[in-house]
Amino acid sequence: MEGFFRTLTDLNSLLSGLVWGPAMVGFMLLVGIYFTSGTGFFQIRHFGLLLRETLVAIFLDQEVHDKRDPHSISQFQALSTALAGTLGTGNIVGVATAIAAGGVGSIFWMWVSAFFGMMTKYAENVLGNHYRYRDERGAWVGGPMVYIERGLGCRWLAVLFALFCMFAAFGIGNMTQANSIAGALESALRIAPLSTGIVVALLCGLVVLGGIKRIASVAERCVPLMAVVYTAGAAAILWLHRDRLPDAFSAIFQEAFSLRAVGGGAGGYAMMRAVRYGVARGIFSNEAGLGSSVIVNSASNVKEPVRQGMWGIFEVFADTIVMCTITALAIIVSGTHLSGAEGAGMSIEAFEGAFGRAGGLFVAIAIAFFAFSSILGWSYYGERVVEYLFGRKLVGIYQLLFIGMTAVGCVGHLELVWSLSDTFNGLMAIPNLIAVLFLSNQVFAITRDYVRRVSQRRHAKHVGQWNPGPEPSPRSWRLFEKEKELSK
Repeated sequence: MEGFFRTLTDLNSLLSGLVWGPAMVGFMLLVGIYFTSGTGFFQIRHFGLLLRETLVAIFLDQEVHDKRDPHSISQFQALSTALAGTLGTGNIVGVATAIAAGGVGSIFWMWVSAFFGMMTKYAENVLGNHYRYRDERGAWVGGPMVYIERGLGCRWLAVLFALFCMFAAFGIGNMTQANSIAGALESALRIAPLSTGIVVALLCGLVVLGGIKRIASVAERCVPLMAVVYTAGAAAILWLHRDRLPDAFSAIFQEAFSLRAVGGGAGGYAMMRAVRYGVARGIFSNEAGLGSSVIVNSASNVKEPVRQGMWGIFEVFADTIVMCTITALAIIVSGTHLSGAEGAGMSIEAFEGAFGRAGGLFVAIAIAFFAFSSILGWSYYGERVVEYLFGRKLVGIYQLLFIGMTAVGCVGHLELVWSLSDTFNGLMAIPNLIAVLFLSNQVFAITRDYVRRVSQRRHAKHVGQWNPGPEPSPRSWRLFEKEKELSK
């Protein structure tokens, strides 16, 4: 048995080195650059439209919160549930790990990966909304496995993605998150992991067994609140050390390009580590290119594929540009990145330096809440791919197994599980990105069609000829004909 685990560990190390190595990370970045260029830098050129359709719409557009469709969730619920899956330990532990491994310059490359990753996630959401369909119960079915099968006509590749996602749901989306909760609460409050496991499993069961409606309802209430509270706490640290902020930004930009060691081999090596860990941890946090969050975004009541794509852009912005950045700056201005601490210890020391022992307790509770929200989001991802692979009859068994694994995750030693789940998380990107690239012309065509119609409405409104009636079809006639043909 020991030999089996050693072989499994060696094989996983090899795979992990490939899926999270420089070549694959660079490929993910290039995909984001490709969609940014192909859409004419959509996230910049249409920034005003993006804000109106996402952030402003949350407060002014009632349709964003519309829950009347019994078989779908509101756009805000889809956003909250997707953020529940991405706002996890990556925003606290992942950022600290990137700084420890790649230096503060890795934060610049995290921003770069987020900027281009916005358009990768945009493309995923557009395709997810375009190819989704209703099942016999009337519920939306969508995600990478759907557009891989219906768009590419490649069932085996869709099955491969679903299998990777299922294993990742039990690993990175469940056991490892539960382990983080137990570790944080044991460290801060001396709560035994077994007690944490029982409570977490019970709470998970209460939510997960209620289906997507209950998951989305809980996420809608909890995710925005905890994100705002954590951001406020980190912002308080920045305010206390506001005189150090210019130096923090200067260090980020200087170390991103290793300017202090230009011409030296050590400088080139430092820069490569900053690029690798910055991009990799950015992708790990916001999951752009992995395809997982598309599954819940496809359950939204939104009618426009492009609008759901813009929610994907906002999701990456909130997760990485806001949450990860504010964590990174809090670590840098407090100087804890120089203390020798690793992982969550950096964040805990930063908060303890500002707020005393209460700061460490705050971070521990934040980790617990972020991790629990990730468990909820990933429970739905796993449920949908299990239904895709094996049918509805096994969903109940999956849910019970998923709930039980949260308790196991709290009490187990999960070094190998952490490593395996990280690998499966990265493996999802391979079939997903293949499909996204081969279907890129459809993303570009749908985007051009939407932008043209928005421009026409603006012009008609400006000249006084605007007649607010039913929205025209969001798809061009060619794409509409293709959809009809696929539906047969």
